Amino acid sequence: MLFDLDGVLLDSHAAQLAALAGFATSALDRRVTVADLPTGAATVPRQQVLAELGLSGAINDDGWDAATATASLGTEVFPFVGETLIALRAAGVATGLVTLRSRRRVGWLLPPDILDLIDTVVCFEDAAPKPAPDGLLLALRQLDVAPAGAVFVGDTELDVHAARAAGVRAVGAGWGFAGPEALSRAGADLVMPHAAALADVLLLLLAGAEPSHQNIKRS
Repeated sequence: MLFDLDGVLLDSHAAQLAALAGFATSALDRRVTVADLPTGAATVPRQQVLAELGLSGAINDDGWDAATATASLGTEVFPFVGETLIALRAAGVATGLVTLRSRRRVGWLLPPDILDLIDTVVCFEDAAPKPAPDGLLLALRQLDVAPAGAVFVGDTELDVHAARAAGVRAVGAGWGFAGPEALSRAGADLVMPHAAALADVLLLLLAGAEPSHQNIKRS
């Protein structure tokens, strides 16, 4: 069972936009607010967002770290995450995290008790970024799980495309960044507008059953 981080396990939408605006303000030496960011800024690579704002060249890592560290103070793990991971572990399900965040930033964002419930973590520096399937496939190799027996829960079109490229079933996290309609259009196998009964739905999927719940929309 694989998860994306931002928007799936972590309520970081506002913080991510704040980091982009803060970094752009410093790098461009002019005021950039969240309202100035391009549409969909939270769901596309930061390089693309910053280029649209007028930043050319490489991103200064120290500046980005500072902006991210400050903004991360406003992030929270979604309330359902701990109970979902505990239920999966109790059922003997191996779990992994596949994120565009660096390993350092994952350590800033997730508390130790949550990280301890995740069996493997694949970060930005470990594999080609989504929509490439490399990160998902690496996590599955580390977990010794075949793609056909895996599920990836993601909240953006890139997540869905990566899952399909990896041969993994895609569950759209409609409570995240892109929203249910965009995830359905991207081809998610099913979309959950909210996280209600998440563990139950995921366990049924892994068992080969077809979950039936009011919080499910099929593509």
